[in-house]
Amino acid sequence: MTGALKIFILNKIDDDASVASINLYHSALKLYGRKILNIDIKDHIERPSKDKKLPQVLSREEVFRIFKNTPNLKHRTILMLIYSAGLRVSEAALMKVNDIDHDRCLIHIKNAKGRKDRITLLSENFTKILKSYIDEYTPDNWLFEGQERGTHITIRTIQRIFENAVAKAGIKKDVSIHSLRHSFATHLLENGTDIRYIQELLGHANTKTTMIYTKVSSSAIRKIKSPLDF
Repeated sequence: MTGALKIFILNKIDDDASVASINLYHSALKLYGRKILNIDIKDHIERPSKDKKLPQVLSREEVFRIFKNTPNLKHRTILMLIYSAGLRVSEAALMKVNDIDHDRCLIHIKNAKGRKDRITLLSENFTKILKSYIDEYTPDNWLFEGQERGTHITIRTIQRIFENAVAKAGIKKDVSIHSLRHSFATHLLENGTDIRYIQELLGHANTKTTMIYTKVSSSAIRKIKSPLDF
C-alpha cells in the first residue's frame, strides 16, 4: 500500500504540481495512513523541499516609474520610504513619527521580525518628500495614519497602492510590495555595498539569507564573460 501512495506522490511531481500542493497531498495521505491503515507513511514518502525561487527585482528605472505614477503625496511617500530604507511593508505601516531621526539621518525600526530592533538609512533625497508630506498631513503618532483617527494605515492598503502604481507604470513583472525591499538590497549590492552592511540594514539574522541577492545582482553577472566572448 505504501508503494502505491509513493507512486501517487511521484506522479504528482511528474505532473509539475506545486510543492505546496504536494505537501498537502502528503499531509492528507499521512492522516489516511494513520487513521485508516494504521501505518506511519512519513518514513516511506519524503516531503519535497520548497521551491528555491529568486526574488523578483525591479530596475532603478522601474522603481522611479512607479514613484512617478503615484501622484498622491502620501502614497508616494510610503513607497519611497519602503524602497529607500529597505523596509518590510509591516514596518512601514507601523512606523511612528518619532522613529525618524532627522538629525542623524537614521530610521529606527522597533520590534521588527523576530522582535528585534534595528537601524536603517534615512535617504537624503527622501527627506525632501518626507518634509512635504509631514507639512501637509501633520501626522501625530503614526507616520501614516489610517482612515479612522488614531489608527495606522493597513498593510493591504499599502499593497493596493503599489499594485495600482505598477499597473499605471506598465510594468509586467510579477512583483509585489516586497519587491521594493528586494530591489533596495540588490541595488546596494550592485553599487558595491558590503553584504554584511546590507544584512544589518535588512535585519537578517543569517548572512545566508542576504546572500541570495548575490544571485540576482545584474552588475555581477555582467562582469562574467560568456564562452562565446572568449
